[in-house]
Amino acid sequence: MQLIMNPGAPDEQVFLLPEGPVTIGRAAECSVGVIHKSLSRLHARLELEAGRIFLVDLGSKNGTFIGAVQIQRRELREGDTFRCGQVTFQLASTSLSVSEEPLPTQVHSLQTRFSPTTMGELLRPHAEPGANTALKMKPVSGEGRANNKLQILLKVSQLLSSPGSIDELLDRVLQLVFQILEVDRAAILLVEPLSGQLRPRVARASGELPPGPFYSQHIVEYVRGHGVAALFSDARRDPRLGSADSVLQQSICASMCVPLMPRDSVLGVLYVDNLSRAHGFTQEDLEFLTAFGNQAAIALDNSLLRQQLEEEAVLRTNYLRFFPPATLKKLQLARSAQLGVIETEVTILFSDISQFTELSSKLQPRQVVDLLNEYFPVMADIVFRYEGTLEKYIGDALMAVWGAPFAHPDDVDRAVCAAVEMQQALARLNARWRAKGWTEIRIHVGINTGRAAAGNIGSEQYLQYATIGDAANLASRVCAAARPGEILLTEATLARWRERSWPVTPLPPLRGPVTPPLAVHRVNWQLPPGVEPEPHTG
Repeated sequence: MQLIMNPGAPDEQVFLLPEGPVTIGRAAECSVGVIHKSLSRLHARLELEAGRIFLVDLGSKNGTFIGAVQIQRRELREGDTFRCGQVTFQLASTSLSVSEEPLPTQVHSLQTRFSPTTMGELLRPHAEPGANTALKMKPVSGEGRANNKLQILLKVSQLLSSPGSIDELLDRVLQLVFQILEVDRAAILLVEPLSGQLRPRVARASGELPPGPFYSQHIVEYVRGHGVAALFSDARRDPRLGSADSVLQQSICASMCVPLMPRDSVLGVLYVDNLSRAHGFTQEDLEFLTAFGNQAAIALDNSLLRQQLEEEAVLRTNYLRFFPPATLKKLQLARSAQLGVIETEVTILFSDISQFTELSSKLQPRQVVDLLNEYFPVMADIVFRYEGTLEKYIGDALMAVWGAPFAHPDDVDRAVCAAVEMQQALARLNARWRAKGWTEIRIHVGINTGRAAAGNIGSEQYLQYATIGDAANLASRVCAAARPGEILLTEATLARWRERSWPVTPLPPLRGPVTPPLAVHRVNWQLPPGVEPEPHTG
């Protein structure tokens, strides 16, 4: 059987299905690997049971569908079409049935002198004995030789354009080097983006690879530094290498090295050498390796760009949980893929559903989930509208932060306005729930301003943007002291509140067993501006 991806589309691709289970996804280890942002790393699996084929979703983010129906496990038959995320697949037979109608058109390939052919038709197992070249091309002279070299480069371009990881691409480059040229060893070194150092990434030898680096550091640094291809036909006597110990220690007779430079900057170098004879490489070989290196550099640049786009897509998906669109744009412009921990002044808002434990005991678990799923998106949208960072949900509580990762001069005003709008939005939610016969809820909010450490915290597998410090603890404490429908501020927040659109009432200080009294103020958000609240009665 075979799987046709996006049948009839310009990017149609056919995958022959191996024996056993077949996995579909973005991961390199998948049987059917497709780089598409809508696919999960392990998206779906095809299973064969007693001659029947079943499609199984592997907990994918964007779902697996047959028609418009999302499925978890469903039997497939030949000709069936299904969709993983936004990618369509069709299950088909690898052979045509004798009863099938003949196709209405017949297609014949048009052969020209530039038509791509197979490598086997152009190359021989080894370079021609006595030939003044390391190219393994079949004997041909004049214009035919130039055409064949062009054919090989066209085939190289085709073979290097298929999707895959960067390591897979680099391995493929070295396989082609050994297929086309008579070399003893080859290596690809890439420039590390952060350090700027040239580091070995992949290596290959006709025999056993020696332990440690085998290439000449002088040669690779010379090519990287000058940005030019270099031929060292007799490496031991070449004045450019001076007294390079690595050349002598590694018994390098001849070598070639070309930069991998798709545009103005060098991404790395491709190095090959010969250990058996000096003058093993010629100017023709260097010219060919330079053209080959250009093809490899373009493929590498495309692969790096594809990897960057995938990482940015994952990053954007992850950060959409925390940051509003305006903050995401700033992060992308600043290229802050990793949000380092900073110490800064922040305003922290805690919002909690009043008497939630008692409410949960009266409702079915599914009713509680449905209620929270309607409540939280409304609250999160308000936080984002005022450009706050939605740090986390804690059960029925919500924590939002202003001032990190980017600060605004009116962060306190934004936080207070968001708190008031949360109370007003909840009143509208309750009116809608009342009409449905649902339970109504109330919330209490606490806001504090102070110094805190903010940034990504956790492992590579799970990063959480978090705010750590006593400022967060105090905000939580103030929220816990607020009564249903109240918004309480600390003295620090009140002092930084510029546009006091609602009157406030000072309340008795909050006292703890070991902490000093904490002055708090209630925002009378139900009153219009200019109306004084009634005195606090306890």
